[in-house]
Amino acid sequence: MRFSESNSRFLDSVQDALHRYDAQLKDINHKIWSNPELAYAEFNAHNNICEVFEGLKSEGYSVTRKAYDLETALEVKYTYGTGGRVVAFNAEYDALPGIGHACGHNLIATSSIAAFIATCEAMKAQSQQSSVKGFTVRLMGTPAEESGGGKVCLLNKGAYKGVDACLMVHPIPMVPDHPELMGMASVVEGGYLANDKVKVTFTGKPAHAAAAPWEGINALDAVVSAYVNISMLRQQILPTQKVHGVIVNGGDRPNIIPMSATVDYYIRSPTTKTLKPLTEKVVKCFEAAATATGCKVEFDWGISYADLKTNPPICESFVSVMRALGHHTLFDNSTLSSSLAGASTDMGNVSYAVPGFHGVFTIPTEGVNHTPQFTKGAGSEEGFKRALACAAGMAVVACQILVDDKFAEDVKRNFEEN
Repeated sequence: MRFSESNSRFLDSVQDALHRYDAQLKDINHKIWSNPELAYAEFNAHNNICEVFEGLKSEGYSVTRKAYDLETALEVKYTYGTGGRVVAFNAEYDALPGIGHACGHNLIATSSIAAFIATCEAMKAQSQQSSVKGFTVRLMGTPAEESGGGKVCLLNKGAYKGVDACLMVHPIPMVPDHPELMGMASVVEGGYLANDKVKVTFTGKPAHAAAAPWEGINALDAVVSAYVNISMLRQQILPTQKVHGVIVNGGDRPNIIPMSATVDYYIRSPTTKTLKPLTEKVVKCFEAAATATGCKVEFDWGISYADLKTNPPICESFVSVMRALGHHTLFDNSTLSSSLAGASTDMGNVSYAVPGFHGVFTIPTEGVNHTPQFTKGAGSEEGFKRALACAAGMAVVACQILVDDKFAEDVKRNFEEN
């Protein structure tokens, strides 16, 4: 994988920008990590990021708070000249209940903010020596990745219209056999699964559980029946498919036959095409439970996530840049299949709409994603350094997309063909 000459001219400018903004980037990373906020309630993260760029308006940055009618979405834009290509970076900043930034979204936000700044600064430095007449770089603040599908809402609002490529990276635990591994391109199909989400409520009839249980219709029995049905279904689904859930409400008191009970389930499959028949089977498990117990059943569907479509030209360029920067980086990330298998992201939906890149990088942590141990790793100094290293890689690739017509055409062609 050869490092292109069109990339080399941006390396110094990108690294210089990251060095100059290091203190501000470290500050915003700490603010997001130390103040975890749940989906669509990321008000502090939203405001803190906007304030950073409102303080840089003299540098040409325009800031839109509450972008696209979403309270905690934001958009920062830098435009040079007229026309030209558009590159966007996605910043996630929602946390998980009870365990904070256990998926490292503070690092995702920081890496995208850093890549955005570095791309803009590098392009400014090169604009006088380039034949490019215009370009636009955008930072998209995307709320609610963990549960609310913020990027899907932004897509539906037209936020990604006209974007030629959208980039981001995601932290994962270090690989035991490759502790030196830094980052890699996300290129293994099936690494990120299509995902349906549903909350199911069974409604029965209350009764005194000791004096007259025969007068009741037990909604908790329906939940238990559905749980067992799905457990049996798992024996007959593909190893790459996942179905998992929790009981949200199982009743109020032991001496009252539960009138209402609710479960929350995720259904995952390698592609949106294979997800549909699996979801239909899971629905039948719930319906069978309702029939068996005499309960009514209601389905409240969440936002579905598509599988991730990778763009090999972007992946190859990212790997070559990271290696040129001295970081051990892989193109074939099958080494991390155990870390990636089963995950889902609304970046998958974006990758169906525009050429996308969702790289991963390792951070030191004693636990996997969605554990308290990973939260600690996401707040570490080393985690921050690695996020900035990947930001440099993304920024150089973004510059290449903006100035290199052939590379941009390769990116577009691969997207359209796949």
